[in-house]
Amino acid sequence: MTYERQLISSGSVYEPVVGYSRAVRVGDFVFVAGTTSGAPGGAIGGTDPAEQTREIFRRVEAALTEAGATFGDVVRTRIYLRDIADFDAVGKVHGEIFGTIRPAATAVEVSGLAAGDMLVEIDVDAIIGSAAR
Repeated sequence: MTYERQLISSGSVYEPVVGYSRAVRVGDFVFVAGTTSGAPGGAIGGTDPAEQTREIFRRVEAALTEAGATFGDVVRTRIYLRDIADFDAVGKVHGEIFGTIRPAATAVEVSGLAAGDMLVEIDVDAIIGSAAR
């Protein structure tokens, strides 16, 4: 069986250098890469992990939309936190989006992310058409 592969770019200068895509759609499966709120002027959301998370989900939603998916199609999320003490703030934002969708979710503390001002990184997997009806 052959599947069409759709690469979705965020336009990041790192994508061609590192060799990755913001998201990849293969058949009905969509995989969104680890996403942060990083920006040339510093992380959007500053030192507020909830605001960084809101920006991350804006970026994730854009990638899902381009792939033909929605938050409702998300079946798994992974949350990487520089400080596990931020879990409640980040989890609350996650719950605002996924409260009734309830994908499988993992949250872990990591020693660092790509830049020192990044507090949160999130990746998601979706299956188009899996949203509850």
